[in-house]
Amino acid sequence: MNYLYSDLSVQDLYKEIRSLKEKAQKAEQMGNISEVAIYERKMQVAIAYTMNPEDFSPGEIYELKMEPGFRFKIEYINGVFAWGRRINLLNEVYETKEALPISLLGKKVKEED
Repeated sequence: MNYLYSDLSVQDLYKEIRSLKEKAQKAEQMGNISEVAIYERKMQVAIAYTMNPEDFSPGEIYELKMEPGFRFKIEYINGVFAWGRRINLLNEVYETKEALPISLLGKKVKEED
């Protein structure tokens, strides 16, 4: 079945998230670690579609939920994806720009000078 998360209602998104969680648990029981990672990433994208992108602002820095010690500075928002750069514990900004689902962003943090 082909569908876009953007076309689903919030209730349908939550059903999809539950289904993906079940698939990830089954894959984990079978020892398919790469399959687990795929389902987890799909879950994060589906969760992002249940969130409001306007709650995130370009120029702001947010904690990364799944990666303690890393932060993410948003350059711009495109749909439910935040484009920007990671910042490590040493306050080094990574060169590579990347897109993350907004569901992976945690609390907003103050920028250190």
